[in-house]
Amino acid sequence: MNEPAVNEIESIQARALEAISRAAGLDEVEHLRVSLVGKSGEVTRLGESMRNLPKEERPAYGKLLNGLRAAVTDALEARVLALRAEADRAALGAVDVTMPGSPQAEGSIHPLSTLLDRAVRIFRRMGFALAEGPDIETEWHCFDALNTPPDHPARNELDTFYLPDGRLLRSHTSTVQIRVMESTPPPVRIIAPGAAYRRDEVDATHLAQFTQMEGLYVAPGVGLADLKGTLEFFFRELFGAGTETRFRPHFFPFTEPSYEIDIRAEALGGRWMELAGCGVVDPAVFEAVCSARGDRVYDPEIVGGFAFGFGLDRLAMNLARVPDIRMLVENDTRFLKQFRP
Repeated sequence: MNEPAVNEIESIQARALEAISRAAGLDEVEHLRVSLVGKSGEVTRLGESMRNLPKEERPAYGKLLNGLRAAVTDALEARVLALRAEADRAALGAVDVTMPGSPQAEGSIHPLSTLLDRAVRIFRRMGFALAEGPDIETEWHCFDALNTPPDHPARNELDTFYLPDGRLLRSHTSTVQIRVMESTPPPVRIIAPGAAYRRDEVDATHLAQFTQMEGLYVAPGVGLADLKGTLEFFFRELFGAGTETRFRPHFFPFTEPSYEIDIRAEALGGRWMELAGCGVVDPAVFEAVCSARGDRVYDPEIVGGFAFGFGLDRLAMNLARVPDIRMLVENDTRFLKQFRP
């Protein structure tokens, strides 16, 4: 390889490394990077000129050129790190470490979030999976599939908000149960916490939007005894070992038999409180799911199941001794501060 080419590479390298070491700022380093190894940089042009060399000289020249590029690139990176370190030292030098820190406001967990987290953890220990679904639903998922046709009087109690296209805001999270059965064969064991919407008059004990926890267990042989055992265990874990549970016969279109559940616990003031609805899944619900799926995996002659549901807002209101349910949604920091751990 001819000596002039070697001398040129060595000269460029010495000059480049000297300029980089004297760079006083990041902008200057960037300017040198562009002028040396950029698209039209000096080192880049040397690589393009290699095509003019004899074939036998190109390997040696390419090796020298690669060494030049590596040396320049390493020097540029090292200078950037050094300049940044100098800037950090200069910034820290102006900090008075003896000054007290700025106070940070403490947050708190909303009582509804605390209750929801406890409930989910208890059900997970019993093998229930967490399921979710859309807030905007179809009438079929919200009513028809749950054995509540348009002329059924139970729709009056579950009246909700309708959109112009005929869809609606779900009035209970039972819609999630239907969607899970549509997409998943039994066994199914899920809980479905989430928002529900009803056209209730907003007052001290009612909201138009509230948080509901519903559950579903479907498998061969599941029946009323499984329902009672599951819910009694859950409420004892939630409120304490001395919690009393009372099941009262009731009517729900999607379960048969159906029950209202009353609870008496010290955490709730020691008085009976109507808390939840539950029952054994009505065969008509399974038939609707089978029709939607196009198979018979939910044949009521083969599988059984139970479902339950309760509102979390009013329960959180009683546990936290809150006199007005609207306080849970007003986002008043004076109210929320009292729930700091």
